[in-house]
Amino acid sequence: MDDDTRGARWEQRTELPLAVASLFFLASYAVRVLAPGLTDPWQDFALAVLLASWMLFAFNYAVLWKLSGQGHRFVRRHLLDTAVLILPLLRPLRIVKVYEAVQRRHGKPRLALHARVIAYSGLATVLLGFAGALAVYQQERGAPGATMKTFGDAIWWTCATLTTVGYGDITPVTPLGRLIAVGMMVIGLALLGAVTGTFASWLLQSFTREDDEGPPGS
Repeated sequence: MDDDTRGARWEQRTELPLAVASLFFLASYAVRVLAPGLTDPWQDFALAVLLASWMLFAFNYAVLWKLSGQGHRFVRRHLLDTAVLILPLLRPLRIVKVYEAVQRRHGKPRLALHARVIAYSGLATVLLGFAGALAVYQQERGAPGATMKTFGDAIWWTCATLTTVGYGDITPVTPLGRLIAVGMMVIGLALLGAVTGTFASWLLQSFTREDDEGPPGS
């Protein structure tokens, strides 16, 4: 059995556990941000879940690297796994990979390419938007001069940022909050471009097919 086959089998076996770990990570992070008044044992438990999820992702990354036999090329070929390991807030994106697997039957996707791009982009937007709102709210709450007073404000700001509207009524004031904002802007532009480009391509293909078929009776 070659390295690629062993790596593929490992990924298939760990796909669901890593997705569950992503959900636990997001839930634990939400508890630590939104419920700071919980007693220390619960806060410590949430922190332990966060650390355990990181260790699980790190172990998975190390195993995949070893099985691949690709050396430094592994990083370029597994950008999502690398990003998830370095940036914890991207871990919910692992759920998108499971969604992709569910959408396949007998090795063929259940949805057309255009529908898959739109569905994956939508799912990624929701996951990253929620994680980003938690992160920026954690930095902004209680900061001097902050306009983001509640988590609802953070959700509103996230929606305005991801859609590139940018009302400006709520803006981050802390350095880390602004850094998170830059990341959200880049993600928003990328996802919006993916969805609009895919939709435009679908329309173009539809019109092209109609032109090729010609008018009835021709």
